[in-house]
Amino acid sequence: MRLLFLVSSMHGGGAERVAATLANAWARRGDEVVLVCCYSGRGRCDQVLDPGVRLLWLADRVRGPAWLRPLAKLAALRRLAREHRPDRVLSFLTNVNVTALLALRGLGLPIVVGERTDPAHSVNLEPSLRRLRRLSYPWARRVAVQTRRSARHLRQVAPGVRRIAVIPNPLPEGLPGIRSHEPAGPRRTLAALGRFNPVKRFDRLIECFAAIAPQCPDWDLCIWGDGAQREACLRRVRELGLESRVRLPGFSRTPWEDLATAHAFALNSRVEGFPNALLEAMALGLPCVATDCPSGPSELTLDGALAELVPLEDEAALGRALLRVMHAGPAEREARGRAAAESVRARYGLDAVLRAWDDAWTDADGTPGAGDDGSRPAP
Repeated sequence: MRLLFLVSSMHGGGAERVAATLANAWARRGDEVVLVCCYSGRGRCDQVLDPGVRLLWLADRVRGPAWLRPLAKLAALRRLAREHRPDRVLSFLTNVNVTALLALRGLGLPIVVGERTDPAHSVNLEPSLRRLRRLSYPWARRVAVQTRRSARHLRQVAPGVRRIAVIPNPLPEGLPGIRSHEPAGPRRTLAALGRFNPVKRFDRLIECFAAIAPQCPDWDLCIWGDGAQREACLRRVRELGLESRVRLPGFSRTPWEDLATAHAFALNSRVEGFPNALLEAMALGLPCVATDCPSGPSELTLDGALAELVPLEDEAALGRALLRVMHAGPAEREARGRAAAESVRARYGLDAVLRAWDDAWTDADGTPGAGDDGSRPAP
């Protein structure tokens, strides 16, 4: 099977990590995988790829003046698809999805596009991109979203879409097993992980921790990640006089090892496409606290049965939930973490998710899916 996999970049984000996991798995089972970064600049690859994955940058094939680049990119992608003659096309992220559907229209290629955020909360999309999404998404073989709530929202922003698949992110390969016990030592760590941007609300998490810090004197907060808001958060930590108890060490190249040193995990996002960090923390066996934001935490935690799930924008409830976890004994935290880990490992294993992606290209009767215009790709 020849697969053309289109992404924006292969930097250090969650979508990129999922793309690497899927591409590697398909390559190892014998598929020919061409992974194409469609970002305007060449960029870099921060992910580990299997030798069987061929990595290309679309920017290397785009020529001409800047004002012609959008059209040149469409033409370059169309030429690339004709060159590689893929059996399947997969695209990630709204802007790349629209580009793929426009560029490959009429080639008879079965295209599946994946939304990586909740469509109702794609606040940064330009109006023109929203209109193009509404126009082009019905051309896709299927549109894949990550949660059931996102599927409902997709129907609102692209009502012409009829074929929707709900496919969660898989647990990444190489994830360590469930830890047997929490780390020993006089101090304990509440962990968070992600990019320092407004939707992650790390500034609010720091404020919340500052408010409850006197009630948990043996706990520290550590937030791994980088981004535009990190410096402002560092200044706020200094203003609060919490330098000895709040650490912001920056981007982690070993997130699982870092999470494994913690005693609990917090997610305080306003919105998520799919909370990879929460999934991985749960899979490692950390007891977790998460806001009930769209989309993902409620489904991962089975509506709060497997973690503390608190209402969005309720800092008081967040503080109480954090204290419940912090004041629980090690045995109770370990039991909570293990129950959550066993559940998510059963529900989000890579094999099950790969089967769901394979099904996204087939019709209901199991035959290969038609192309964007109803035709079949040429043999």
